[in-house]
Amino acid sequence: MGHVDLAGVGYHLPDGRVLLDDVSFRVGEGSIVALVGPNGSGKTTLLKIIAGDLTPTSGSVSRSGGLGVMRQFIGSIHGSSTVRDLLFSLSAPALRRAVAELDRLELRLMEDDSEQTQLRYAQALADYGDAGGYHAEVIFDACCTEALGVSYDRAKWREVTTLSGGEQKRLALEALLRGPDEVLLLDEPDNFLDVPAKRWLETQLQNTQKSVLLVSHDRELLAQTARTIAVLELGAAGNTVWIHGSGFATLAAARRDRFARLEELRRRWDEQHKKLRELMLMYKVKAAYNDAMASRYQAAQTRLAKFEEAGPPQAVPLEQRVSMRLSGGRTGKRAVMTDNLELTGLMKPFDAEIWFGDRVAVLGSNGPASRTFSVCWPAAAPILIVNISPSVILLSPLFPILARRSSVLGCDRAGSLKPTIILSCWVEPCSRSCTGVMIIGRGWGARRRRASSTATSWPRPPSKSSSRCPEVSRPAYRSCCSS
Repeated sequence: MGHVDLAGVGYHLPDGRVLLDDVSFRVGEGSIVALVGPNGSGKTTLLKIIAGDLTPTSGSVSRSGGLGVMRQFIGSIHGSSTVRDLLFSLSAPALRRAVAELDRLELRLMEDDSEQTQLRYAQALADYGDAGGYHAEVIFDACCTEALGVSYDRAKWREVTTLSGGEQKRLALEALLRGPDEVLLLDEPDNFLDVPAKRWLETQLQNTQKSVLLVSHDRELLAQTARTIAVLELGAAGNTVWIHGSGFATLAAARRDRFARLEELRRRWDEQHKKLRELMLMYKVKAAYNDAMASRYQAAQTRLAKFEEAGPPQAVPLEQRVSMRLSGGRTGKRAVMTDNLELTGLMKPFDAEIWFGDRVAVLGSNGPASRTFSVCWPAAAPILIVNISPSVILLSPLFPILARRSSVLGCDRAGSLKPTIILSCWVEPCSRSCTGVMIIGRGWGARRRRASSTATSWPRPPSKSSSRCPEVSRPAYRSCCSS
């Protein structure tokens, strides 16, 4: 078992501003603590301090047990790194050094196969085994099988960029949760995950014996997994932490009560300060013409000075207020129409209509083109801005992967759409062109729509009995798409 203990941690930004001030809390053995707070309040910075990437300006951090860290931007990795590189990057430092030395000597052997180089390579293999490399490969094989549907030997040289964000995240989570580290720092582990993967993550965190400090904005994940909530609160003199030990469900009510108490304490302090100052001024006036009041005047001054030296109670934390100004203009009644739209190798042809006032949500498993679909759908112009009130959902160039499609816009400018259609992507087993699209719901706003617009011309999703690939007995979208 491991733990993390922070005592009076403070951190100043390079420009001199105080980001964190007197941050103190503990992640006990086997406990799950959620670190929440507004964007920019210092959550990721605090995790970097715990991981040793940054040095705190003040205070101390102590921990026991091995430390596993999931960085915030796993899921959006770019470059030429492979699945093997990703998995070993999540391993212990000793194993990472052993792998780097082994890779270096393997490349050296291609140019120089002298006895000295071979002896060094043999020693590197021994060091790799002593560092737990072969045991790690067994864990990696289980991780790749669960996350990608293929073995580690088949997937290890695959570039990470060929995986979807959810597959990258799931693979990293499998490695950390199955690994030997007793303490885990998870920075937004639910990002990019589809709904089943989020449920899987909830179950894993509920059952794990590791000590976990996680950062998340997913209210359902926080409510299901974390008993203790560490809230980073904005302050003029630096952000501080408030600990709530009764779970996320009661956090909002507890914060309101706490803010009310802080406001009441400050009101009482201001009233007491006003009384002491008025008393001091009164004795000052009387001492000007009565020497007997001089001692009382000095006592009033001393009392006021000590009261001010003790200082006011904690100020009410600042609230982060976010507002959006996305108005848009009036469109035609039918804003977007698609006829036989297909993404080659990813999606079967489908028809759909988006009417003025509709709200569109694209759902799908990690990997089978739900993100590609949302990027590629508009085909009426090289770049299309669909202005969804209250949020913009599409602003992207077309992918060249669009093969057969016909999309028509019902307006000649960015429109104001309210998404009510849900487009669900599913996968049929043993087919490379495996994803279908189905409108599974339509909401009705203030404007009239035609019921016939929900008609579809594509097959229904596979039944539960046919949702598995018989060759490998794995979920079909993994076994088919990964091969």
